[in-house]
Amino acid sequence: MISGRGAVTTAVILAGGMGTRLSSVVPNLPKPLAPINGRPFLEHQMDYWMAQGVNRFILSVGYRREQIMAHFGTSYQGCEVSYAEETTPLGTGGGLLLAMEKLREEKQFFVLNGDTFFEVEVSALIHFHQTMEAALSVALFDVTANDRYMGVQVGANGAISSFRSEPGASQLANGGVYLFNRELFKHMPWTTGDRVSLEDDLFTHFLSSGKRLYGMVFQGRFIDIGVPADYSRASDIIDHIHGTLR
Repeated sequence: MISGRGAVTTAVILAGGMGTRLSSVVPNLPKPLAPINGRPFLEHQMDYWMAQGVNRFILSVGYRREQIMAHFGTSYQGCEVSYAEETTPLGTGGGLLLAMEKLREEKQFFVLNGDTFFEVEVSALIHFHQTMEAALSVALFDVTANDRYMGVQVGANGAISSFRSEPGASQLANGGVYLFNRELFKHMPWTTGDRVSLEDDLFTHFLSSGKRLYGMVFQGRFIDIGVPADYSRASDIIDHIHGTLR
């Protein structure tokens, strides 16, 4: 549960992708609404973060956005929901820049991928972020061989040196859960409405600018529902994760 000094209670969810890989399984819905145990995937994700103290969501939506907006409206289980609408595809970074227009006084905020679920202890990520005086903290997980996710190279203290995979038996992968300082976005070469990749453009820019980027490894379960194999096992995993929060 998030509490006390330095609490972070707003989360941006990047939910604008087309879901090409999942279209054969869920053809008529945007990925975040793909049903798991009779409920949309995004509900499960929001439940998990609300149980740890998040009380406001900004959904960055694009593909079939009307369905997402109609489902959640302006409130979910008493939690405020607002939207950043992409009328043309802007990429993950462009969707984030658009969503930041909806921020209020938040100096720090979470960013989550709308098609992945990573079991992260929020209070531990916040503590790590503040201890390291990070501008961006990324939740990471171990993989034995990484040909699917963005690899991340870190030093002994967690400082990120690159966002790319290296040859080797064991690697760290980006889990799609981020804690950002708002000031990190000052003086960038992009503005709201630009098509930008979070992973390829923004992260590269932050690193080359010498910003304090850190990664913390979590041992929790990770699923990517955009991959049909992960989607098929999501039911059992999400049930188990919810059970640990009750």
